[in-house]
Amino acid sequence: MAPKKGLKTVAKKKQQEAVNPLFEKRPKQFGIGGAIPPKRDLTRFVKWPKVVQIQRRRRILKQRLKVPPAVNQFTKTIDKNLATQLFKLLLKYRPEDRAAKKDRLLQRAQAEAEGKTVEVKKPIVVKYGLNHVTYLIEQNKAQLVVIAHDVDPIELVVWLPALCRKMEIPYCIVKGKSRLGAIVHKKTAAALCLTTVKNEDKFDFSKILEAIKANFNDKYDEQRKKWGGGIMGSKSQAKTKAKERLLAKEAAQRLN
Repeated sequence: MAPKKGLKTVAKKKQQEAVNPLFEKRPKQFGIGGAIPPKRDLTRFVKWPKVVQIQRRRRILKQRLKVPPAVNQFTKTIDKNLATQLFKLLLKYRPEDRAAKKDRLLQRAQAEAEGKTVEVKKPIVVKYGLNHVTYLIEQNKAQLVVIAHDVDPIELVVWLPALCRKMEIPYCIVKGKSRLGAIVHKKTAAALCLTTVKNEDKFDFSKILEAIKANFNDKYDEQRKKWGGGIMGSKSQAKTKAKERLLAKEAAQRLN
């Protein structure tokens, strides 16, 4: 078929209109020694360190596989506002670091050398160490237990919420073992606990305990039945949706 004459003339007119001598077209050449190419997202082409690869694979596996309720409860952490209040309180009861302990012992030794009597008061501080925290829970001395959500292996703390509930001690799960470790001058800490607080902090402490009990202790039976995981990727979700649409279409055709 011969092309229509009208279309050619319209195309020619458009070309003539587009040309402007004031604004000359200068397309960029991105070859070697040419213009610098625009920035691209190279995330997919980066060779990530092995540690990062393992972290990401583990996270994806936890989403795909079915996670039992005992492990799944560690995905439910306290909200940001409550966590801020809790950490503000915990920072008041930080244990002394090495430098402070050295100064204290030096002053005590000097006082004893001068023949003075030194009164030693037991300080109110945050208790840490998994064995120590467990002992305090068993002896019913702990008033609040704080557990990290990312302890590896999780078997170290997976039984701790059940023990706290049995002993009727408020417990909560917070984000970050490194955040707990910073309170007690360590790299990481699996669990912390408070045995008592000062009189001026008792009101704030009671408020925090109420909120924690409502979110964790009272909801223990509910969380004990909830399985986690089973979330498939975007591609497999799209495939299952396409299959469902096809089946629905076939069922509609049979009815008609």
